[in-house]
Amino acid sequence: MKVICLQDEAFYALVEEVVTRIKEKHDVKEDKWINTEKAMQLLNIRSKTTLQKLRDNQEIVFTQPQRKIILYDQESIIEYLERNVKS
Repeated sequence: MKVICLQDEAFYALVEEVVTRIKEKHDVKEDKWINTEKAMQLLNIRSKTTLQKLRDNQEIVFTQPQRKIILYDQESIIEYLERNVKS
């Protein structure tokens, strides 16, 4: 048996490449609805209050299937970011 050692960065790059190729091969689309953590990561924010303001101002689309579960439309977040591009 051979052991292959990779640095963290190379390993994660390899994993991302494999995932990308599998998605392309099987025509997998990104999830339409994402959780709070992923939404905050996409928006590059750390405050749930900021996310709440975006919801209150109807800047991004969300759904609330249960009382404590809020999901965000990934496409609306990307559109929000595109609307606010400064050149």
